[in-house]
Amino acid sequence: MPPLTHSSGTAPAPVAPAGPPTADHAVAHTLLNCLLREVSGPEHQTAVDSGHLLLRLPRRGVLLRVALRRTSLVGAHRFTGPVTEETDGGWTEVGWRRLAEYVHAELSLRTGVHNDEFLTQIASSHQAVTAALESRAALDSGIALGGPGADDWQAAYLASEQSLVLGHRFHPTPKARTGDPASWRSYAPEAGASFPLLLLAVREELIAEESAAPGDTAPLDALHPEVPEGYRLLPAHPWQYELLRDHPGLKEALDRGDIRVLGAGRTPFAATASVRTLYDGASFLKFSLNVRITNCLRKNASYELSGAVALTRLLAPVLTDLATRFPGSAVLREPAYRSLALPGPDGRPDTGLLEGFGVIVREGLSQRLLPGTTPLLAAAVADEYPLSPAHISRLLDGAGPQAALDWWAAYLNLLLPPVLAAYFDHGVVLEPHLQNVLVCVDGDGMPAQVLFRDLEGTKLVPEHHAELLASLPEAVAAPMTYDAQRGWDRVVYCLLVNHVSEMLAALADLHPDTEAGLWAQVRRTLQTHADRYGCPPRLAALLAGVPLPAKANLLTRWERKADREAGYVLLPSPLAESVLTGTVRTDDTTPWNAR
Repeated sequence: MPPLTHSSGTAPAPVAPAGPPTADHAVAHTLLNCLLREVSGPEHQTAVDSGHLLLRLPRRGVLLRVALRRTSLVGAHRFTGPVTEETDGGWTEVGWRRLAEYVHAELSLRTGVHNDEFLTQIASSHQAVTAALESRAALDSGIALGGPGADDWQAAYLASEQSLVLGHRFHPTPKARTGDPASWRSYAPEAGASFPLLLLAVREELIAEESAAPGDTAPLDALHPEVPEGYRLLPAHPWQYELLRDHPGLKEALDRGDIRVLGAGRTPFAATASVRTLYDGASFLKFSLNVRITNCLRKNASYELSGAVALTRLLAPVLTDLATRFPGSAVLREPAYRSLALPGPDGRPDTGLLEGFGVIVREGLSQRLLPGTTPLLAAAVADEYPLSPAHISRLLDGAGPQAALDWWAAYLNLLLPPVLAAYFDHGVVLEPHLQNVLVCVDGDGMPAQVLFRDLEGTKLVPEHHAELLASLPEAVAAPMTYDAQRGWDRVVYCLLVNHVSEMLAALADLHPDTEAGLWAQVRRTLQTHADRYGCPPRLAALLAGVPLPAKANLLTRWERKADREAGYVLLPSPLAESVLTGTVRTDDTTPWNAR
């Protein structure tokens, strides 16, 4: 097998994709992304040569190749067409199943661990991508931004939430999910799912709930104001109810009349990108689902129920400060939860039912949204393929490179400062990955505001919040914290690697010659913040070009770790001045293909 060295051969001519890839190609490309970032890239087993990426699995003894639409300074290249492998007769196409088997073999040899779930999960993801692509064709409604109707922004927003057909492109199984595929289509955002909730009446003494302030549970009570005396309303995700209906304790409570099924609610709720968080146009309800999606079983743990309310209450002064200093940003609070506290055999609330029926109330968009703006899911704006009206290509609508750079500068000025201030000034770790941020654009498609959401990923640095954390039960406080270094790694990964680099990539797809200029703007925005608010050592190191932490989704999935335990791989920084000026130090041995 030949050595892998970078060639200065002709670079690929940028070609915008005419449409989404096939499910086969999408799954194969995602696996290559993961290998490039976490396995073959760090081991210097990749190269760019004559418009192709070459990638070796050294332990399995396979050399792979794929055509490139565009290369990237952070190695987040754009692929096109099939993946091939080197054979005696030249290059032969590798199907997604065979590629998955190669990855399975390489990781087994690399780690000495065998994962008997891995191939099944990849097959599940392929099945879901196939179904999503089929649903997409039926859902293309041509929703445009702007227009006369008062609810137009709601339609555009939901279209963005329900457009993520392919999922995270640096996760080996971005659409893997357990459960009956027939049930999935009824509740999947990619299928445009919208449905009524199942409403339960529960005896008051069997209700568990907390709220940050009086009235915060009003969105729940308003779903059905006529509840029998002595009962409280508990909405349930209809799919979750089906998953839990055979629980012995639940069946007994129904037989006793402690729980009454009131039937379907009158208000339809739409599935958002997270699947289990539903939206009715006024507020969000985050339900539990006993379904594993990508890595995790998607249920609200008991500490997360209490933690959401505690963070909403405790962080009120911090969030007020951030909103005052950075008026183009806001955080959606989660001020209440409600669940079922049905005693188990030991007399304490049954954990499976408490967590399984737990629902978190999240503020609606209208409570934080600037007037005249349209909120769009950042992941839809930054999608590799233009699958929704929210895509950056639709927002810019054929505008030239300078307009793209202006859009980018405006966006970075809204996104970066509040996240940095939250960490450095308040010891708060926000989690601004692409699915946790809404881009709010004005009538011209320009960024006017960013909204951050999902307090599950928000953590506190203990030394900043010792007194507050001490006031909470240990079971709630402990999962709410990251030490300072782990918190910083999470901030940099979510903000720069997951979010900024992917949004930048979508812009660079439109104007490939601007990639270095786009990264230079990131550096300028970071430097402006440092000049204005101080430059602590971690920010100074970031500006100096230290490697960026990228979450190791492939290795985390392979090792079956919880997301909180995920490790990181290091990426060469595109913020280093040597990269931005096109020069490389003589002692820099990192292959350009890994940049």
